Amino acid sequence: MGHLAAKDVYHHLGRKVDGLHVRAPNNEVFYRILKELYSEEEAEVVVKMPFNLSNLERVARTVGMDRGRIKKILDGLCAKGLVMDVHARGEYRYMPNPLFVGIFEFTMMRTDGHPNMKDWALLFHEYMSEGAPYRANFDPTTQTSIARALPHEETLAEHVEVLDYERISAVLDETDQFAVGTCSCRHKKEHSGEERCEVPLGTCTTLGNGADYLVRNKLSQAISKSEMKEIFARSRELGLIFCADNVRRRITFVCHCCGCCCGILEGINVHGLTATLVTSTLIAQVDRDACDGCGRCERACHVQAVKMIPTDRPDSKTGRIAAIDQDFCLGCGVCALKCKNGVLKLVKRKKRVIHPETTFERVILQCLERGTLENQLFDNPNSRGQAAMRYLVGGFLRLTPVKKALMSDVLRSSFLKALSGGVKVLGRGYLTEL
Repeated sequence: MGHLAAKDVYHHLGRKVDGLHVRAPNNEVFYRILKELYSEEEAEVVVKMPFNLSNLERVARTVGMDRGRIKKILDGLCAKGLVMDVHARGEYRYMPNPLFVGIFEFTMMRTDGHPNMKDWALLFHEYMSEGAPYRANFDPTTQTSIARALPHEETLAEHVEVLDYERISAVLDETDQFAVGTCSCRHKKEHSGEERCEVPLGTCTTLGNGADYLVRNKLSQAISKSEMKEIFARSRELGLIFCADNVRRRITFVCHCCGCCCGILEGINVHGLTATLVTSTLIAQVDRDACDGCGRCERACHVQAVKMIPTDRPDSKTGRIAAIDQDFCLGCGVCALKCKNGVLKLVKRKKRVIHPETTFERVILQCLERGTLENQLFDNPNSRGQAAMRYLVGGFLRLTPVKKALMSDVLRSSFLKALSGGVKVLGRGYLTEL
């Protein structure tokens, strides 16, 4: 294996991570994060391995290292949460983890008592607080985010129907693998000296492939379905937002979020970027004639989408009623949970909300929006031929009219179908099964 110069390997690594489906802008702080988390050898392996999920043989061949040595390095990277290993079609396949959900979350979920945990927390805090990763991924035109709001079922208005992927009960019925781990956001705040809420740290819940990966790598603890339901019930009592994997099938995670700690909600509350979390298909609605203006809903909302405004209703004891800011309402139902009179309910949005069907679709759409799709299509970073194709195809896909057309309601479905067919022809149909 031809070695990269030690002083350059972390710059190469930064570009590699930035080229995944979540952008990670390179700056001095991110460079320091990478140096803290990856050894030089690990950094070089990640730089040279394929962008896409690949089996051990392909990774070894692409990196230029024997199977025994590369397996040991990959196992170490997986244990750190820096590489993902997924069991698909009878064997494990590996890919570099992106910044979110990946490097940040899995690093801060580690429970191995690493002495540098406080240093990592401070670095992540500095990197995220400045806002560069939020601006790079969630501009106002963004349609496809990592996560979506999952509504509290109890808050649906009468006769409002939602599909199973928006029902927590149905999401939990979809799999038999469950795990819980340390909330990375609250853990970061705890170690970086920031004030955090009193919500327990053990609130990061994963399902299916997500649970399997984290449990095998000792980043989470396997739990039963009944234990999972108890965690959701506790979060319901605490009035937390459920932020779920932004897919309709085979959901891999549900975060239990609060506005004071959550990194996703920080994008909204601190940086004003509403695209960091895709709304549910629902929106809160107030019965203005019955609202008594108690303000519980306003205090409960984690994104300040509920405001108390004056009312001239003669029967009002407080002289105010609740109003919903439709530009910020996530359709989570937390405000309705806290409404003692039941005058707040979730109803269907007028504007259509589209959630990707699978992880494959979400990643493709994320990459298209963020200008990195060519890395998924031609994923061998060491091939000169593929490098040329990445340059040509990437330039075409980044043209604004092309991107808008492919993301439109007219072409999106056929575009995804064509790519799905293409990866199957190339023998990578396992990607569409995620």
